[in-house]
Amino acid sequence: MDARTETAATAGAAPPPAPPAKRQGANRQRLFIILGAVIVVGAVLWLLDWLLVGSHHASTDDAYVNADVADVTPLVSGPIVAVHATDTLPVKRGDVLVVIDPADFKLALAADEAALGQAMRKVQGYFANYDAQSAMTAAKEADIAHARATLLSAQADLAKARTDLERRQALVHDGAVSGDELTIAENRVRETEAAVSGAQAALMESQADRLNAVGQAKAANVLVANADVTNNPEVAAAQAKVDQAKLDLERTTIRAPIDGVIAKYNVEIGQRVAAGAELMTVVPIQAVYVDANFKEDQLRRMVPGQRAVLTSDLYGGGVKFHGTVVDLAGGTGAAFAVIPAQNATGNWIKIVQRLPVRIRLDPKELQDHPLRVGLSMNVDVDLDAK
Repeated sequence: MDARTETAATAGAAPPPAPPAKRQGANRQRLFIILGAVIVVGAVLWLLDWLLVGSHHASTDDAYVNADVADVTPLVSGPIVAVHATDTLPVKRGDVLVVIDPADFKLALAADEAALGQAMRKVQGYFANYDAQSAMTAAKEADIAHARATLLSAQADLAKARTDLERRQALVHDGAVSGDELTIAENRVRETEAAVSGAQAALMESQADRLNAVGQAKAANVLVANADVTNNPEVAAAQAKVDQAKLDLERTTIRAPIDGVIAKYNVEIGQRVAAGAELMTVVPIQAVYVDANFKEDQLRRMVPGQRAVLTSDLYGGGVKFHGTVVDLAGGTGAAFAVIPAQNATGNWIKIVQRLPVRIRLDPKELQDHPLRVGLSMNVDVDLDAK
């Protein structure tokens, strides 16, 4: 074979295969490029999501359903004779829950009503006595007038008797008047003087009686002044006892204070309960709300009135609740803990705090999908919406 033929044969043949190590290096480089591209794309997508969505929303799963529950406690003591409630029972405001034995309270009411009747009769006696004392005062005024008239009459008789005596004394030297006549005239003067003294004493006595009657009338007036029988202090005090007894009797029937569901049931028939003992709790599930605990750095733009979307583990992500931010709590949970954090110690470590945010839920959605206190929620607040 000549040189030309050998060169053509060499040119038409396949190149020799590359070494295995070189092929593995090329594949690894290609994978790193793909991985880097995926990371870059992911970072760009995350940045776009944060810029377009995330920076305008604040979300947390540290949120729980809460409610302003009503504790059912008796205001009077006594044994339980009837129970009309049990755990999980829906109740309406005013429904009878528990009945305390009313027998003792009925007796107390009867006794207080009797005391009220006695007080009213006693006060009516005050008014009658005041009228009698007023009449007595008027009578004493008449006695004084009569005594004065008697005194004037006695003084007139005395003046006449003295005039007669003086006339007879002037005629006795002439013999025109006998000694007997003079004696009679003198006796008449003494009699009229005694009558005047008696009339003066009677007048003073009448005046003293009048002062005594006036004092008694004033004392009687103090008991009835500025009030009638109903408004008299004694009657009012007795009436207050009757009202209290009626109230205590009414309180033997314990009613639901609000609409809701019975929880924390702790009462049995025959049990003797004391005033203030907790018997059960009424949870207003139709008015529950959510306390969402957001981190400090999530609260910079959060204000009342912003809209929120919530989901519950009870119903899953398919059921969404819509709410409104009511307000931010006055302090973090750590600030109001029974044993607050001691941040002034030397081994202090900063911990991001969470602040409760109250979110009001849509009543219509709560009616369609009721929630219970304590259920966990996922909350997303739109920081740009109001």
